[in-house]
Amino acid sequence: MKAVSAAGDAEAVSGPAIDVRGLRKSFGTLEVLAGIDFSVARGEVVCVIGPSGSGKSTLLRCVNLLEEPTSGTVTVAGTEVTDPDVDIDKVRRRIGMVFQSFNLFPHLTVLENLTLPQRRVLGRDRAEAAGIARERLARVGLTDKESAYPAQLSGGQQQRVAIARALAMDPELMLFDEPTSALDPELVGDVLAVMRSLADEGMTMLVVTHEMSFAREVADRVVFMDGGVIVEEGAPEQVIGAPRHARTRSFLARLLTPATADLTEAAEAADGAGKRSGPV
Repeated sequence: MKAVSAAGDAEAVSGPAIDVRGLRKSFGTLEVLAGIDFSVARGEVVCVIGPSGSGKSTLLRCVNLLEEPTSGTVTVAGTEVTDPDVDIDKVRRRIGMVFQSFNLFPHLTVLENLTLPQRRVLGRDRAEAAGIARERLARVGLTDKESAYPAQLSGGQQQRVAIARALAMDPELMLFDEPTSALDPELVGDVLAVMRSLADEGMTMLVVTHEMSFAREVADRVVFMDGGVIVEEGAPEQVIGAPRHARTRSFLARLLTPATADLTEAAEAADGAGKRSGPV
């Protein structure tokens, strides 16, 4: 678990990095988020876990208004992003986001993928942007790939480039939406290692993930979502190690030991059927 710097502690008194209150999001008649309240402190790493369709990614996308909430408020570093008059582009400059897909420009080299956003959004000149890009590539272990094109990289390398691109914008916080879900298992470790190093440096991070070992080792807090609500949250050792809610226990059993969970559910179903039918 990372240590938060004294400077980070001083900043925290001015309010959380992310504050979500009464957040609801519907797509037509389908309510995906059904009233979310939570916050992320500055320098904190929060991992959001839960089954597919639980609203995890929608929650993440509402934080920087890639999805517009139906109701409720989202505040990032003291600025309410759900305010109709907010300059959302200005707020987004403070937020780095890494998606499941890498979203790299295929016709640009790695270096160009990192320098283009800096020049267009932050107004940096070519030399300054290139210098920062090379430093960020070094942080993710890809110094030797600056002239490569995305198609010449493995999935894990492309995801590390995407992280470096986000870091090149000097964000105050990072959002990760299942950053390893599209990777082959042997490529996951390198991406998680980069994320661990960011956590160790005190980066504020909100991470949607199915990597339980990462959540257990790196997160300050784990949030379990299901059905568009937060079912349980707390320290990793509590939520993952000793969950209080039956739904959390069921999810973790299926995720961590799927064969055992399937056999247990089958046995319980058979036992229930026997009790309903009575003695033969």
